[in-house]
Amino acid sequence: MNKPKNKENGCCPSKGLIDTHAHIAFSDYDKDRYDVIQRAWDEGLEFIINIGAGEGLEGNFKAVKLAESDPRIFASVGIHPHDADKADDSWFKSISELASNKKVKAIGETGLDFFKTLSSVENQERCFRKHIRIAKDMDLPLVIHSRDAHKEVLDILKKEGPLTKGGVFHCFSGGANDAEEIIGLGLNISIPGIVTFDNAKELQEVVALIPLEKIVIETDCPYLAPQPFRGKKNEPVFVKYIAEKIAEIKKLSKADVARITGQTAKRLFQLPGSEKITSIAYQIRNSLYLNITNRCTLACHFCPKQHSQDYEVKGYYLKLDKEPNVEELFQAIGEPQGYDEVVFCGYGEPTLRLEVVKIIAERMKEKGAKSVRLNTDGLANLVYGRNIAKELKGLIDSVSISINASDAKSYAKLCPSKFGEKAFLAIKDFVKECKKNIPDITITAVRFPGSDSEKIITLGKELGVKVRVREYMQVG
Repeated sequence: MNKPKNKENGCCPSKGLIDTHAHIAFSDYDKDRYDVIQRAWDEGLEFIINIGAGEGLEGNFKAVKLAESDPRIFASVGIHPHDADKADDSWFKSISELASNKKVKAIGETGLDFFKTLSSVENQERCFRKHIRIAKDMDLPLVIHSRDAHKEVLDILKKEGPLTKGGVFHCFSGGANDAEEIIGLGLNISIPGIVTFDNAKELQEVVALIPLEKIVIETDCPYLAPQPFRGKKNEPVFVKYIAEKIAEIKKLSKADVARITGQTAKRLFQLPGSEKITSIAYQIRNSLYLNITNRCTLACHFCPKQHSQDYEVKGYYLKLDKEPNVEELFQAIGEPQGYDEVVFCGYGEPTLRLEVVKIIAERMKEKGAKSVRLNTDGLANLVYGRNIAKELKGLIDSVSISINASDAKSYAKLCPSKFGEKAFLAIKDFVKECKKNIPDITITAVRFPGSDSEKIITLGKELGVKVRVREYMQVG
């Protein structure tokens, strides 16, 4: 079980970042290639995916050779749509042979480019289909190029059937509907330096909307350098500016962005470090979250556990093989003073381990924690048959209570439990008791199709507490 660190490493501003789409074997880097690579490692980049497509067939051989020279560089091989007119069967035989190299982690970039149309539409489509089949045969993900051809690219992907190892839309520049359709196919979206441009409002809105867990980051170097290097030669180390912009949009830390997008990239490209390791204490922004149980009082329809068995939150895997005991929690927490708050949250209902919450909260106070927060479903009084809010007085500084509906019938339908409609009334009573014993109370709700956020905001005003509405599937 991993242990967090409560500050980012200042000496490595790009620590943990992965450039998932670079062209560092291109002739643009013939004079400074190894300086460019060294700058990336010096600033903490973890891996680079070097794309062979873009300089004919020969570019793929160069990309694989470069990958073989450095354990942190991997390759993707394919034929760029611009070269489709030149690609005969011998080219695809070479791509298949190169794909068997252990340093090759993807097929592509491949797809359709109707912006320049340097190769015929027919040949682009022919090549795209061949790449899809090679990716399936080689059990590798697909790196997809789509420019002014969104509908056509998706039509081909749908007709060819699901990709066995998924894929990524490189250098995404579409709108929100495009992004949702791509994610709906089980594919990822790669965000380039364009997102840092002042006029990239649509792309910034897309980043705000979609789950960060579906995003990877790329430079597409030597092209598309981010601000403040726009118009100059791009290089992998500049991926940090993309991460900073995404962190700003998502209201997360750059370390959060590096961790989450890094895990997505590792699993997509089957890179070292992709294995799932359970976290019982984990950092998001500058808060330390404690994952003390996976048990729940409810079976909420919107919970990822109910429909996908997904136990991952912001790059952390939270499925517990066993519930941690008090000493294991103390060891995982370490010194809490450097965090803005310690939060009982995890992927279950913390109050089902009420005595553990009380012991840990008391120790956190003794060790100088700035604030201790409890995230709860608000049903503990029903579960224990007594008013537990009194027991939390002096231990818990703030409580976040998930209510998700504005009336008992809607709540019971959305969040089924053995308590039925009594649950909603019990939550309201719990809010009132918490107000008497705990300084800071918030009720929370998930905004999803059919929900009425305005009524929940009105309910918060009636109860005299704060209200926070979060987007559906935006966990953590």
